[in-house]
Amino acid sequence: MVFCSCKRIIDLQLGNNSGQLVIEANVTNNLGPQYIKLSQNVSLSNTNTYPPVTGAIVTVTDPNGNSFTFTEGPSGTYTNQTLVGKPGSTYNMSVITNGKTYTASSTMPDFVSLDSITYKNDNFSNKAGEKLITVHFQDPANTPNQYKFLLFVNKKQVKGIFALDDEFTDGRYVNLDFQQNDIDIFPGDTVNVEMDCIDKNMYTYWFSLEQQQVNGPGGGVTPSNPPTNITPAVLGYFSAHTTQTRTLIVK
Repeated sequence: MVFCSCKRIIDLQLGNNSGQLVIEANVTNNLGPQYIKLSQNVSLSNTNTYPPVTGAIVTVTDPNGNSFTFTEGPSGTYTNQTLVGKPGSTYNMSVITNGKTYTASSTMPDFVSLDSITYKNDNFSNKAGEKLITVHFQDPANTPNQYKFLLFVNKKQVKGIFALDDEFTDGRYVNLDFQQNDIDIFPGDTVNVEMDCIDKNMYTYWFSLEQQQVNGPGGGVTPSNPPTNITPAVLGYFSAHTTQTRTLIVK
């Protein structure tokens, strides 16, 4: 199976507006730091350099009412060293900047183990020896699950966005190929795959970006306005998710 099969269509309105607030916020199950990045978008005609938004008040609250303050440094990047997300828990974010308050909520899904990653010959490539990366994992039965994957080759992130739900794979053992044309993979390369278990809102967000395959890497700012879980609506997202990484050396 490949990521682009059996998918519904989400219409996006592209624009050339600039100066809008962009929030890229993540809470994971790993020991910190957790990162929330604030910036402003730029027009389509500009380079991908996004001005940071400084001086904001950024907090995340857990289900027990504990509030975690995110401290700025470097400019536009806010971090917290003590927050560790727990699967099944709902987290609430608050960002106050320029006299406005932006809020969002995200529930961290249960952890699904990424069993392994492998490689094989890319039979559709015209380059001798080029490889295709495959991920392998067991999808839990009778539970809606959504996933996002990041692919790195020699520490460089592939630009493609890979999002998947289990509508057609519920309860099955999944073997998924990464079909991408960004970075060629050959023997000797080191490959890292990050697998994130995301909630339904985040799947909609990342799948909408996958459709247009933006220029930036996963989590990068885009000139479109995909469905966001932030109120009032801005560019970006707040995601509470589990995450894990597997590494292999192609031979």
